[in-house]
Amino acid sequence: MHLSPSRTTLLRAAVLLLAGLATLAGVGSGPAAAAGDDLPWTVSTASNDYGSDRPDFGYTVNPGGTVEDGVVIVNRGPAPLVLGVDSANGLTTKTGSIELVTKDAKSSGLRTWVRLSRDSVTVEPGRSVEVPFTVNVPDDASPGDHVGGIVTSLTSADGATVGRRLAIQIRLRVGGRLKPMLSIEDLDVDYSGAPNPFAKGDATLTYTIHNTGNATVAARQAASISGPFGRFRVPATTIDDTPDLLPGDRRKVSVRFRDVAPALLLDGTVTVTPLMTDESGSVASLTAVETTARGWAIPWVVLVGLGVLVLVGTHLLGGRRRLARLAAWRRPSSTSARSTKERPALDS
Repeated sequence: MHLSPSRTTLLRAAVLLLAGLATLAGVGSGPAAAAGDDLPWTVSTASNDYGSDRPDFGYTVNPGGTVEDGVVIVNRGPAPLVLGVDSANGLTTKTGSIELVTKDAKSSGLRTWVRLSRDSVTVEPGRSVEVPFTVNVPDDASPGDHVGGIVTSLTSADGATVGRRLAIQIRLRVGGRLKPMLSIEDLDVDYSGAPNPFAKGDATLTYTIHNTGNATVAARQAASISGPFGRFRVPATTIDDTPDLLPGDRRKVSVRFRDVAPALLLDGTVTVTPLMTDESGSVASLTAVETTARGWAIPWVVLVGLGVLVLVGTHLLGGRRRLARLAAWRRPSSTSARSTKERPALDS
């Protein structure tokens, strides 16, 4: 049975509408790159010298090197699809997943190294198309990890992007000295006491983990809080490891402690250990870094009491000064007394 041109147009419009209603972008691993069961196409890695059924594109290349590979797009729907194909840089979201930036973002890094053989492709129903691409690593590329991806997006007849994107990740490690490093920044200690000045209260440590190195690492965390000289130490319960942090990434963390003694001064200590995963999937623990900050831990009742004492003391001191000035004003001076005593009597 052959469809008339008008029916074909209506069917294509229906496919575009269904894609436009999708709300989440798929950026990930595997042929579904996908998680795009509600969309009529999938993307995956090509089968070549790099292997088949790869979860994503992963390379280790020296500066000045070149990679040649391809992305496969499969149309699972009943109508032809016109898809835009582009590269993008990656970033880590607040939830820990890696997301590719939008097309209008500033071009730099890995995105500018990728050259696709075409920027759009038409895929017939039930067919697949392979789009070759090359990655040209500059001679002056910085060593370490660079993350991005190949993005496919549904387009309308005028070339505008419609609805969701599907992407597959590129993980590129540029050869050179690898420096996996983390730092702890902006560590702050906050204490909230109980009304009872002798009761224990809660404390919170907030800090930022910053990937200051050139390798993608996760962070294993440990934290504790204690009074002067390490007394009344309270360790934190288990803190989850962070997701992978790309070079330059920052992640803010907040850890709450219960039953903390109001020891006037509290020392908050945080230790993070970089965790680096190699190509085989094994995880190596690297040198840990530790930072300590200090904060006040005075119950608010005590503060109020001290404030009252200061006010009362100031009032009493001011009253004494006023009394002293009044007494001095009423008391005759010694000079006036002598003048009165030595004054000669007048003749009658």
